[in-house]
Amino acid sequence: MAGLRKGHCYSKLERPYTRHSRVKAKSYIKTIPQIKIVRFEMGNLKKQFTHEVRLISNRDHQIRQNALESARLIINRHLYEDLGNKYYHLKLNIYPYHILRENKMLGGAHADRLQTGMAHSFGKTINVSAQARKGTVIFTAKVDETNIEKAKRIIQLAPPKLPGKYLVEIKKL
Repeated sequence: MAGLRKGHCYSKLERPYTRHSRVKAKSYIKTIPQIKIVRFEMGNLKKQFTHEVRLISNRDHQIRQNALESARLIINRHLYEDLGNKYYHLKLNIYPYHILRENKMLGGAHADRLQTGMAHSFGKTINVSAQARKGTVIFTAKVDETNIEKAKRIIQLAPPKLPGKYLVEIKKL
């Protein structure tokens, strides 16, 4: 198996020609891939915190669910290790709903008879992504005033795992 295609293949925001209908005969998309993101809210969900550290998208792009889950894991692990489970509330603010498709082509010797080329190029579903416009908040970490710098440092670990450019903003609640 070839695995995942490169992220830049799906980075542009486009509305694909898709249709998912309850009537099976009218549906172009036959299956929707399962969401791999385990949780969207972590930490202490009940406490009222004083400050919020946000990761904000600086341009329009798509983020695949693999990248979101990877960034969520690294942020949550470091917040848990540095602050403890009671002293933060992390939230993933965007949901991957956009279905990505790929027209898989066979390569190699004697494979030309099996290919349809671009004749039936709608493609099979391979992954799901979230569309982030400029100014969209991706992650929100709520902390108290004493832990702002630690949370800012930890949130800055996420952009290398995500496509695009990001800003970190601190807001008082």
